[in-house]
Amino acid sequence: MINGGHVIIYSRDAEADRAFFRDVLEYPHVDVGGGWLIFKLPPAEVAVHPADGPETQELYLMCDDVDATVTNLAAKGVEFTQPVTDARWGRLTRFRLPGGGEVGLYEPRHERATDL
Repeated sequence: MINGGHVIIYSRDAEADRAFFRDVLEYPHVDVGGGWLIFKLPPAEVAVHPADGPETQELYLMCDDVDATVTNLAAKGVEFTQPVTDARWGRLTRFRLPGGGEVGLYEPRHERATDL
């Protein structure tokens, strides 16, 4: 039986991005050898959206208060790549990882599957 998921973020600077998840986001982790860190994520959801073009995947981290989270992370030097915007389903923004990739951050307005 499936009992979990494993998210992979490909990075041009994996060491810097691992340090970001460890030191800035303060996610618990295990070192599986050679500095290869695997992080414990908060409870997660999977949504399947329709696509007209090529299929892609995105990572969004959820929070209870996007404004407070942006303020907290910006104080730690995190670069946000777009302002907080409102969508029918939540308030969202994006931030840059040290390796150059981007991660979404949003405060959902919908019922959370993590509460099931």
